[in-house]
Amino acid sequence: MRHPRPPQPPSPERSAELRRRFAEEARSERPDLSALCLLVGAEGDGSLDEAGLGAAQVELDRLAGELPFRPGTPRAWAEALRDLLGERYGFHGVGADYRRLESSLLHAVLRRRRGLPILLSVVWMEVARRAGAPVYGVALPGHFVVGFGAEPGLAGGSAGGVEERVLVDPFDGGRLLSGDDAEALVAGTTGAAGLTPSMLEPAAPLDVVTRVLNNVRAWAAGRPEQSAVGLWAIELALLLPSHAARLRYERARLLVERGEFLAGAGELEAYAEVVGVVDEAGAERVRGEARVARAMLN
Repeated sequence: MRHPRPPQPPSPERSAELRRRFAEEARSERPDLSALCLLVGAEGDGSLDEAGLGAAQVELDRLAGELPFRPGTPRAWAEALRDLLGERYGFHGVGADYRRLESSLLHAVLRRRRGLPILLSVVWMEVARRAGAPVYGVALPGHFVVGFGAEPGLAGGSAGGVEERVLVDPFDGGRLLSGDDAEALVAGTTGAAGLTPSMLEPAAPLDVVTRVLNNVRAWAAGRPEQSAVGLWAIELALLLPSHAARLRYERARLLVERGEFLAGAGELEAYAEVVGVVDEAGAERVRGEARVARAMLN
């Protein structure tokens, strides 16, 4: 079976501007999730210009405008979003979506109405937020979903707490989830049994973006010919205010794999200096990789 060709990247000048804006937004007091996801999309798809970025935001606004005015309870909000996005507009996911880079790019998900659980959840959250819903993302292990109602740990909800929080699965068209349903999702993707309170904590916008970029990296890792995609996903992640130090090592390794031996060796050596403070043996192994990379220049 022949798979569609992934979108092509932007020019170096366009990429530099997108990254500047991405870093600025990520470091703002209240990072805008849709703006960050669209900038990720523009880095992955050179055809997404300024007009396209604006059109995607307008589409989210338009969808929000089609929701009923203040449905009421968290369950009513969840049902309104399911009826609009899942049933009327057909936003959902299927297994084949995991094989497409576009499934991680927000503008493409808005166009195709298909995508990974986390990007479909971004659509649900951004449409609901614009309409005034009490909404937040929930990063269940292996499957992202959306919560409606008072965030865990915050006061609010109905008197008995029955309607306080409702979980939905946008990948399944916005199906409302019982506790057993959520446990089954986690068990099906990770094999783990049971839910812990920490699994239901709201996901901050930057945590969502980190997970989106991790998905892009995972997609590229299984496709050596798409190493450029993995590289830009790592480099965007490095622009976030908080990121794993090991990302620098992964970037260095990827540069070497792409034949950029000198740049990769320099990055490996710089990473070894950082690691050496706490793990000299590990740092020496990384220096050995740098020496091998430099030898490839001969």
